Amino acid sequence: MQSAKSTKYYPWIVVSLLWLVGLLNYLDRQMLSTMKPSMMIDIQELVSATNFGRLMAVFLWIYALMSPISGIFADRVNRKWLIVGSLFVWSMVTLMMGYATTFNELYVLRAIMGISEAFYIPAGLSLIADYHQGKTRSLAIGIHTTGIYLGQALGGFGATIASNFSWQLTFHSFGLIGMAYSVILIIFLKEKKAYQLESKVSNSFFKEFGSSFKGLAILFGNISFWVILFNFSAPSLPGWATKNWLPTLFSESLNLDMAQAGPMATITIAMASLFGVLIGGIISDKWVQKVLRGRIYTGVIGLSLTIPALILLGYGQSFLPIVAGAICFGLGFGIYDVNSMPILCQFVSPRYRATGYGIMNLAGISAGAVITNFLGKSADAGNLGKDFVLLAGVVVVAIALQLAMLHPKTINKTED
Repeated sequence: MQSAKSTKYYPWIVVSLLWLVGLLNYLDRQMLSTMKPSMMIDIQELVSATNFGRLMAVFLWIYALMSPISGIFADRVNRKWLIVGSLFVWSMVTLMMGYATTFNELYVLRAIMGISEAFYIPAGLSLIADYHQGKTRSLAIGIHTTGIYLGQALGGFGATIASNFSWQLTFHSFGLIGMAYSVILIIFLKEKKAYQLESKVSNSFFKEFGSSFKGLAILFGNISFWVILFNFSAPSLPGWATKNWLPTLFSESLNLDMAQAGPMATITIAMASLFGVLIGGIISDKWVQKVLRGRIYTGVIGLSLTIPALILLGYGQSFLPIVAGAICFGLGFGIYDVNSMPILCQFVSPRYRATGYGIMNLAGISAGAVITNFLGKSADAGNLGKDFVLLAGVVVVAIALQLAMLHPKTINKTED
């Protein structure tokens, strides 16, 4: 395997290995959103949309709060073992959710899933960025992100599997798959740091973590990082709204059973996002070679597409406008999303990228937790579509800030 690392192919092997991890990361968290009708037969508290919103939000809050910690860890320890451990634990939690019999048990397990899943994305994306430092960074991250969106799409089939078999079997099956795949990662996945750790001996572990305060000072002393932080969190409002509530919106607006609406909603937006990340990755990698703001312009194009999409989703009452809105939103958000880490790489050195992305996750997912909880109450009040449209306003602000404030000086920042 050591020889494989030295070849030009191993960076793409890393992407392929982590592709399935990204798929499972989103599949395991997403399928709960479509299995509510099956689960509420056995767990009566799930009848309330407010309670269901609480269940979805606790994951996001815990995930958000753990993200900066996971980023600090990823910058200072072997990311392979963070990824393996994260996958194994959240898969075991997924398995255990199939044994839950009360709302409180689901709530606790969902919180534990938030902790374990938080350790993957900063480690995974920074590892890919270190393996792809040339002209393939956005494309490599884009290919990895297709796994995330495919996992989101397949999560919609949770309702279908649950209606034909049981929601318990659904959790059991995917939990076992993830636990088995963690063994494969132990064998084939290898670390690659684009910098040397400050401490080279194991008994200096805490000294190494002491340097994290320096990293936080560097990040928060960079005005561009503040802009990136806002621009990541603002689109997360409609982004998480669609992830968690689009199946419900499809079901209510089109008068469909959730077993049909769930797969339709998640597949439509996820497949559009899949094409978006590939298109956005290719355009961004080519554009940035000619213009340093190429990645930023690509992200703006993506965000712009989500504005008419939110209007169509919110006000549409028939099949065509709602599906068109989902496709437009998925395409635009995918184009934007794939450039988040590559844009960060233009302003932050490799030593602090996982920490920076962890902080971005804290801001973005906190926004997602707020909107998920808010839309639960909105759904109970019958205002879900209207409130989807209002989210377009924050996207407009994000676009203006990105164009006005982000002026990179290099394609790949190497040191602070």
